[in-house]
Amino acid sequence: MTKQSDIKLVPGDYAVHLDLIAKIRGLNSAEKFFEDIPDKMRDYQACSALLHVYVQNKSISKAEALMEKMSECGFLKNALPYNHMLSVYVANGQLEKVAEIIQELKKKTSPDVVTYNMWLTACASQNDVETAEKVFMELKKSKLDPDWVTYSTLTNLYIKKECLEKAAYTLKEVEKRASKKNRVTYSSLLSLHANMKDKDGLHRTWNKMKSVFNKMNDAEYNCMISSLVKLGEFGGAENLYNEWESVSATRDSRVSNIVLASYINRNQMEDAENFCQRMVQKGITPCYTTWELLTCGHLKTEQMEKVLENFKKALCSVRKWTPDKRLIGDIFKNLEERGDIEGAEKLLVILRDAGHVSTMIYNSLLRTYAKAGKMPVIIEERMQKDNVELDDETHKLIQTTSTMCVSEVSSLPILK
Repeated sequence: MTKQSDIKLVPGDYAVHLDLIAKIRGLNSAEKFFEDIPDKMRDYQACSALLHVYVQNKSISKAEALMEKMSECGFLKNALPYNHMLSVYVANGQLEKVAEIIQELKKKTSPDVVTYNMWLTACASQNDVETAEKVFMELKKSKLDPDWVTYSTLTNLYIKKECLEKAAYTLKEVEKRASKKNRVTYSSLLSLHANMKDKDGLHRTWNKMKSVFNKMNDAEYNCMISSLVKLGEFGGAENLYNEWESVSATRDSRVSNIVLASYINRNQMEDAENFCQRMVQKGITPCYTTWELLTCGHLKTEQMEKVLENFKKALCSVRKWTPDKRLIGDIFKNLEERGDIEGAEKLLVILRDAGHVSTMIYNSLLRTYAKAGKMPVIIEERMQKDNVELDDETHKLIQTTSTMCVSEVSSLPILK
């Protein structure tokens, strides 16, 4: 785009291009493009676009540094950059910085409704009704119009704090703002009615949606099925899932996982396994969450072979796995208590194949051997092979197990 001499570019073109590069090629490429933008074109719009990219990637230190540069250049003339910072602070749980950003904003410009909504979200995260109501009053005095997000945030806060009369009032305000143009408002209403335990309101909203829209999308089916499950209407949830299954072109496993989770949460593991088989038969590909749900379900019933089987499928379903230390700990704890060294060795192999072995993992393995009264084979060599350090606990466990009988677990690929 920038190499065609017959096209005259304006700053906004560079900002749009930067955003597209970030989406397609990632943060590093977006930064490189920003550096190559001609000085005259590197204005407020380009800086705002880069700031947005930093916020999306949760690169907080870079976003803060860019905000300082934008301030020096006089680019902080409206609420948008501040709203970007508010969103990343709220998402990252750095709520103590919210008031500071709003103070800075007010010195240079005026908050908009998005600012107030982010501020209310921060209050809701802290269950702070008093401050939220003060923020809302300030919003009203500023002559800005509260939108459906404003009232939805307040409703959720009131529900959490059991201020049900206030919640009923703000919920009606959300309903007033639901329209074909603001379609996402309806999904919010479904969740709010479910949180209020208002079955009539839930079904009324769904029927209204069906009369307004020709077809429901996956997100709306997802929201309604989740709401029915939350209210204990499992039969209704299954019927609606059947409807979704018959019309969906996406075969999105996130919708299926809601029904799967409802079986698992009710300890209906046979139904859960049958449902997973049905998913595959219907052309719905199980995702990491699917296998993780089954792993946790079987862990509750202590069916450890199935736990390891589904955990392995979970890790194989993703390119890059972020270790779930709590789940790993729960699986190892069960294996340790049983003295199940074969299961523990299998788990070690699964984790090694996923590129995640550590001192903690090996110590769990050694505790399992100790519980079983067995001595592991060449454990120090194996740890060295895996580039894992020994700590004090490791040495103590090796000493404890060194006087025990040698384990006969020989069928496992111990070293690779």
